[in-house]
Amino acid sequence: MSPLDHPAEPLLPPHAIDEQRYAAFVKDFGLYIPFADFLGFQFISAKDGQSVLGYEAQDAHMNSFKVTHGGALMTLMDVSMANAARSVEAGSRVVTIEMKTSFFNPAKGPLKALGHLLHRTKSMAFMETRVLDAQNVLCAHATGTFRYVKP
Repeated sequence: MSPLDHPAEPLLPPHAIDEQRYAAFVKDFGLYIPFADFLGFQFISAKDGQSVLGYEAQDAHMNSFKVTHGGALMTLMDVSMANAARSVEAGSRVVTIEMKTSFFNPAKGPLKALGHLLHRTKSMAFMETRVLDAQNVLCAHATGTFRYVKP
């Protein structure tokens, strides 16, 4: 029998999440995003179609060049754009439809992701985000399309 023949087991976090940590994450981000919590993203702000997140990659989040792995950066940018999209309507939820990413410079040390709503329709948000290092050097840029979904 293949794994597809069995219903999926619910995914559990690799560690127990204490209630205070969970509540703080939800208070900041508006909902719980296990992967963003696992990577250690820090909420700085989200308001009026703008968002700012902080992140400093741990050793396990590095690539073979000892800089932040592109997948971790893409996740940071995805969450940054989603936060900015959700910030224009309290309680809203979005899903990523597409995302295009460009990497410019190695991402090292403390990083900031700056999400920005470019255009919104009733059901879609067109977004962009930039990742800057501590010296305000542009490390990566992404654009994305997000669909608003009912919670």
